[in-house]
Amino acid sequence: MTTALLTDHYELTMVQAAMDAGTADRHSLFDLFTRRLPEGRRYGVVAGLGRAIEAIEQFRFEEAEIAFLLEQGIIHDNLAAWLADYRFSGDIWGYPEGEMFFPGSPVLSVEGSFAECCVLETVLLAIYNHDSAIASAASRMTSMAEGRPCAEMGSRRTHEWAAVAAARAAYVAGFAATSNLEAGRRYGIPTMGTAAHSFTLLHDTEEDAFRAQLDALGHGTTLLVDTYDEEAAIRKGVELTDGKLGAIRLDSGDLAISARRARDLLDDLGATETRITVTSDLDEWQIAALRGAPVDGYGVGTSLVTGSGHPTSGFVYKLVARADSADPAAPMHPVGKKSKNKNTLGGRKFAMRRRGEDGRAEAEVIGLGAAPVNDGNDRALLVDVIRGGKVVHSATLDDARRRHNESLAELPLAALRISKGDPAIQTLILDADGVQTTNPYHAAPNPQNI
Repeated sequence: MTTALLTDHYELTMVQAAMDAGTADRHSLFDLFTRRLPEGRRYGVVAGLGRAIEAIEQFRFEEAEIAFLLEQGIIHDNLAAWLADYRFSGDIWGYPEGEMFFPGSPVLSVEGSFAECCVLETVLLAIYNHDSAIASAASRMTSMAEGRPCAEMGSRRTHEWAAVAAARAAYVAGFAATSNLEAGRRYGIPTMGTAAHSFTLLHDTEEDAFRAQLDALGHGTTLLVDTYDEEAAIRKGVELTDGKLGAIRLDSGDLAISARRARDLLDDLGATETRITVTSDLDEWQIAALRGAPVDGYGVGTSLVTGSGHPTSGFVYKLVARADSADPAAPMHPVGKKSKNKNTLGGRKFAMRRRGEDGRAEAEVIGLGAAPVNDGNDRALLVDVIRGGKVVHSATLDDARRRHNESLAELPLAALRISKGDPAIQTLILDADGVQTTNPYHAAPNPQNI
């Protein structure tokens, strides 16, 4: 399926006007970045690059798409002919998936003709704003879980295809599994699931339901024990498995109290290896509150995949440099908005993570027009993604998960707090001579949050 019409009307009217004016082929550079993190968030997690690459490769205008655009009067014949042969032929580089980002981080840079870069704006923003917001929320949850596995279970709370993307983004940020089978098929994410309350209600008795599930899935399965009476259900599950029950799931009530009671009962019954999984609209604060409870895993849905749980990353896509011709070798002029609270930094960006002697990140260093000098502990952040229209980036989801863990471990300990606070590190802007310059995205840290 083509991704070409997953875009806004004005992308094509801009290209049409620029083509008629003779400026559509000017060599241009766009940056995708955020001016600020969501209120109170201390870091963001990059996710969506893999999906963005797929979207660019599928960005094709076939006869049906072009006919629609012509019928609606959105484009003229000259642009229709150009779109028919559209293939992105430029360069893209940026932050790899799993990396942390901060205000001003040049998460993705797209270079080519104005026209070929412009038409990608909406689809790139849609992917990055969605996936990075979910990965950022998922990272907070896995941090609060302190090594206990989290499973993504939000498919029924969002758009059916957004659910697949959400499962992928959560996996990047450390979730162990998903309930979504398409995410498992498409991305190789481990899938999990056993039974809902309806399965218990289907049968004449809870024991009949448990027997059916155990016969089908084995003693290692997870039994949902709070349909009627938790204690009676736990006793029956242990009895039916001779104390070898894999796990129980608690989905209602005061989960901390229920988990403690369940653990005591399981241990008294000799089922010391039976795990306890909890669900029921969990978020990072509830997971944090359960850290002292005997919980072995968490299932998270609504708060992860819906907008109320993952405030937008606020990514924008802005033209930051252009040449006066189509020649890629022609000098490029930095350009940027001067709008109040929406100004942008023009010019090509270079990025590195400044680290102290202890290996902890101290700043996000952005160089304008030239790469900052590495003081020996700094870590370069940008990787090539597409060169001359050819994909050169080959990182896997497992690579992204490792990068997330390593990048998060590098941040100051205050970054792991879920209370509201300023970005964990400052963004420093250096000019081409390495001199610190004004940072329009700077938010002074609050000493109480460091």
